[in-house]
Amino acid sequence: QVQLVESGGGLVQAGGSLRLSCAPSATIFRVNVMGWYRQCPGKQRELVAAIASGGSTNVADSVKGRFTISRDNAKNTVYLQMNSLKPEDTAVYYCNVKTRATILGGGDGMDYWGKGTLVTVSS
Repeated sequence: QVQLVESGGGLVQAGGSLRLSCAPSATIFRVNVMGWYRQCPGKQRELVAAIASGGSTNVADSVKGRFTISRDNAKNTVYLQMNSLKPEDTAVYYCNVKTRATILGGGDGMDYWGKGTLVTVSS
């Protein structure tokens, strides 16, 4: 029943910026990792950036120095600030939220996905 609601996608010129946001439609408990994946035309889906509950991040080499991931734990909201956008960043971006099975951990719990938001970067 809970859905991830993505926003911020659109058309932007090369060198421009966009900020994606993703928030659940209802409370999600035991949120662990929140992140963004993307699928570029003709390519497999790939991880763009992820951020764990403790603040550690994992950012793809292709976007390091340009994209910044952040989260608001109070809102269970994750953001992706995208600067210096390039045409090769054009893709459908998907929000992902992974929960812990228990408060203490115990492995992965549930896995939520957004429907995807299209980012198009023109030359």
